[in-house]
Order: sequence, then structure tokens, then C-alpha cells
Amino acid sequence: MYQSKWRIFTNHTILILGALFMIMPVWIAFASSTHTREFIFQNGLQFWPGGHMIDNYGAILFDPSATKGRVTALEMLFNSMVLGLGFAIGKVIISMMAAYAIVYFRFKLAVPLFWVIFSTLLLPLEVRIVPSYEVVANLGMLNTYTGLILPLIASATGTFFFRQFYRSVPDELLEAARLDGAGPIRFFIDILVPLSVTMIAAIFIIMFVVGWNQYLWPLLMTTDDQLYTIVIGIKQVYNSLYEGGQIPQFPKAFALTIMATIPPVLVVVIFQRMFIKGLVETEK
Repeated sequence: MYQSKWRIFTNHTILILGALFMIMPVWIAFASSTHTREFIFQNGLQFWPGGHMIDNYGAILFDPSATKGRVTALEMLFNSMVLGLGFAIGKVIISMMAAYAIVYFRFKLAVPLFWVIFSTLLLPLEVRIVPSYEVVANLGMLNTYTGLILPLIASATGTFFFRQFYRSVPDELLEAARLDGAGPIRFFIDILVPLSVTMIAAIFIIMFVVGWNQYLWPLLMTTDDQLYTIVIGIKQVYNSLYEGGQIPQFPKAFALTIMATIPPVLVVVIFQRMFIKGLVETEK
């Protein structure tokens, strides 16, 4: 009994310390973002919030000069949301369809094609970014949402996980669907998609965060400020902190950073509930 209580105490202590270690930098950035730039310049980073939160966040959200460009943080948040959602939804759809074809359509090259797709994991974006850029430029898709999203929606990781999941689905479901007269499309939509809710949620979370945090690809694909994402905006703000001989705008830079973390956190929280619900329903 004593050892059990001690184990619970140590586990909770480690968990709390780990959570504080991860949350503390975010809290300090938030608290510092609510002070004036003069106060931060004189006194350094702050642990307690100040009284200028509305001023700093309002300027970042609605004043283009606060982000050192022609767009506001609100517009950059919208661009990042479009990129993140398009990235995640596109990867989920393409991965599900590719895995479905590999598992349920019996053709000789199914296994070799899967390993060809899987081998693309060895080629990170930085390796294929030049040919990808050339293709997008030749198709006239620079400075467009389509050019930002379409070249990146193929996912070997998503295809692998959906393939493994589909292989675990009992063959009796396929036979029952055939007896009911269900074709391939109906079997996919009415049976496999509902069964894949937990996997869809997991892949969606991962891909949305990856898409939201993209920096190099949007930087190359966009020369128009109107399509800049929030990650590019953060880089611009931090690069310009010491320009012009003025007091650095640390509070506004911190405010932009905090706002950039909110949408991914919300997506994780929302889909985490769906993920847990799906696990419970699957166990039942």
C-alpha cells in the first residue's frame, strides 16, 4: 500500500513538473506581451500580466504596421488556417483512398506501389522543394492557395496508417456488404469511413499542426504579402525588432507568437475528445 501511494505521488510530481516546464515559457511570453515595450526594455521579461493586453493584441490583429508588412495578423491567421485545413483534409482524403485501393483492390502491383509510396518518407520536403517549385511555377499556381496546398497533400505516413487499419478490418464485413449489394464506393463511405473516425482524427491533428507550422514552403510559394502565413509573420516581426534604432517591440512579437499557438491547441483539444470517444465506441 505504501509503495503504491509513493508511486502515485512520484508519477504525479513528475507529471506536474513536466507540465510546468513546458507551460512556463508560454506563460512568460503571454505575460510579457501585456506590457509596454518601454517597460519590457527596462525590466526584462515579466511573470505577471500587465495592463496593455488589449492595446498590444488589438494593434497586432488590426494594424498592418505592427507586423512590419501590408497585412494584419488576422489575415495571416486566416491564411494559416486555410493552409492547415487544406493540408490536413487533403492528406486524410488522399491517404484513405490510396490505402483503400491498395488493400481492397487486388492487383499485382499493389505491394510494390505501396513500398514506392512508403519510400517517399526518405525524401523530406527540402530535398524535393526545387522540382516542386518548378512544377507549381509552370502551372501558374504561385501566390495561390492551390499552389500552397495541392503539392503537399500526398502523404506516405497517412497511407501507411490507414493501410494498417484497413488490414485489421474483418473480411466478414466485406462479404456482408457484397451480399447486401454494396459496391466499392458504398462499402468505403458507409462502412470503412465510420470505422476510421479515430484514425481520421489522429491523422487530422498531426497533419493540421504540420501544415500550420510550415515555413519554408509558403515562403517560396508566396511573394505577395496578402498570402503570408502567421509563421512567416513571426519571422518578419522578430527580424525587425532592432531595425530603425527604436525600442524593440517585444510585447507585440510575443503577442503574435501567442496568437499563433491558439488554433493548433484548439484543434488538438477538440479532436482529442473525438479521438477518445471513438476509442470507447470501438471497444464497445
